[in-house]
Amino acid sequence: MINTEFIKIITGVRRSGKSYLLLMIKDKLLSMGVDEDQIIYINFENPEFFDLLSYKELYKYLKDKVVANKKVYFLFDEIQEVSEWQKLINGLRIAFDSDIYVTGSNASLLSGEMATYLTGRYVEIKMLPSTFKEFLHFKKLKNTDPARHLSEYLEYGGFPSAVLQTNSQLKRDVLSGIYNSILLRDVAGRATIKNTEVLERIALYLLSNTGQLISINKIANTLRSSGLKVSNNTIENYLELLHNAFLFYKVPRFDIREKEYLRSQGKYYVVDLGFIRSQLQRKNINRDSKIENLVYLELLSRGYEVFVGKYNDKEVDFVAQKDTDVKYTQVTDHIPENSTRESDNFLHLPTGYQKIIITNNWDDVGNIDGIPVIHIIDFLTK
Repeated sequence: MINTEFIKIITGVRRSGKSYLLLMIKDKLLSMGVDEDQIIYINFENPEFFDLLSYKELYKYLKDKVVANKKVYFLFDEIQEVSEWQKLINGLRIAFDSDIYVTGSNASLLSGEMATYLTGRYVEIKMLPSTFKEFLHFKKLKNTDPARHLSEYLEYGGFPSAVLQTNSQLKRDVLSGIYNSILLRDVAGRATIKNTEVLERIALYLLSNTGQLISINKIANTLRSSGLKVSNNTIENYLELLHNAFLFYKVPRFDIREKEYLRSQGKYYVVDLGFIRSQLQRKNINRDSKIENLVYLELLSRGYEVFVGKYNDKEVDFVAQKDTDVKYTQVTDHIPENSTRESDNFLHLPTGYQKIIITNNWDDVGNIDGIPVIHIIDFLTK
């Protein structure tokens, strides 16, 4: 990755470790013998650099910092704070012998007219909070039975700053702080939403219905029944803002038989399971939904593109694709006795692709009609 011609754009939700990765890159450069004056690191959320949030002012500043006849390494944290940043980054690529790394907390960074400046010239590095395997490593639990720690991960998630806390109330406080920062700063603040009640209610609705098929009409009916006046267009806009801030991921439905996307409904999964507990304040939330959310995030972290599958009247929880690798995945907290629902949903699906059932019940593990049934722990730690 280092010293390649591509601009490295590190994206992901706030507090997921993007800044830490950027500082690790800086340390790596120094260990390779790069001089300190060759590295220009700026965090644009630091008040010290608030005067540089115009791309013209930033360019003037950088031009004076670059050492002549030396390669320069630009490391920019939260680049979306800079106006017309894509134009600037492309200009730096042309003007200097440089290697460029940037982070951003909004998916819209790489969309729209401005992104045409960087087409074909960047690689995106997507970051999420810690996976369960990383969580075990982070807490030095690799040599213990991982099954003992799954409940903690389901409850508090993988944000490093929450994982480090030992007190459960502190964990929830940290998670609430991160959640409010994303919702009020990265969503409401960026879109200049003054009355945030509707936005907050939509986010809570998604948290309460992870893994459920959701439509704009469903949300609208729920909000209106509680006395809130809101248009479908507003709901659609707010859903996009929540998605762009990486707070929720929208997973579209895909008709496996017709090989086409279905626009009417999709599912939403939250970026970190800890937000469910910290915001809904209920401990016994549908465990099936949490397990399903967890599997989705794991597939995402492994680089898969994920869809909700539909074949005639059957639904497949996840169709995960990475290059030519395709997995059909069913997820359940446990398989009810004498139930064939999970395996029946695989009937008539195309052959030649991997089909698995993931369960949270050790008694389910084995094989159903040739389909492997694996425990969530084995799936997460392999």
